[in-house]
Amino acid sequence: MAAFSSSSSYISNILKLRQENHHAMALRLRLPPRSVAASMDSGIRSRPVTESQSRTRLGVGVRAAGNLAAETSNWDDWKPAQGSKAPSLSDIFWPSAGAFAAMAVLGKMDQMLAKKGVAMTVAPLGAVCAVLFATPSTPGARKYNMFMAQMGCAAIGVLAFSILGPGWLARSTAVSASLAFMIYTRSVHPPAASLPLLFIDGAKFHQLKFWYVLFPGAAGCLLLCLIQEVVCYLKDNVKF
Repeated sequence: MAAFSSSSSYISNILKLRQENHHAMALRLRLPPRSVAASMDSGIRSRPVTESQSRTRLGVGVRAAGNLAAETSNWDDWKPAQGSKAPSLSDIFWPSAGAFAAMAVLGKMDQMLAKKGVAMTVAPLGAVCAVLFATPSTPGARKYNMFMAQMGCAAIGVLAFSILGPGWLARSTAVSASLAFMIYTRSVHPPAASLPLLFIDGAKFHQLKFWYVLFPGAAGCLLLCLIQEVVCYLKDNVKF
């Protein structure tokens, strides 16, 4: 009897399973195509995701985001700074007027020094004008950076010319040593890197020897600093 009752219960369970499967199939056939797709999608989403799959999906997402950010940053380098507003007329006028005044004063000093064969109006001071008047809040415009770099790079130029003479080896050695000096002393000032080249290739400066450390670079920067104070005052207080 026990065997008969167990076999009958087994058969009844099989019949119930078949009825449930048949009912589910009939219900699926009556659903519209979108509902079937949605139910299948929900079934797929309900499947558990392993840790390796989640890491793979996360890695793909991070790489895609990184590639998109890299492409965006590459193109942003060719555009104006984001969020920067157009400068006012006074913000353009006063730095430009300061550069004009600086070059005018240096040019007048050139006339006074013409008999000695030296000049104050040199290319590095033009770059210093751009740094001091247009970007006065940058690290390169700090007084320490400017005077340390101007004097140090000028001395390196004189040493390179004295040891290696004129030529490509003296130029390359002087510029590389100037960069190392500015980085080590934390006095990066881009215009100063051109002072060694100016001395090596400028025969009229050879007579100065180590006086080149103070003239024309450092002396010219002292004058430009005085003009910068006037330009910054006018830029902050006289706006139009």
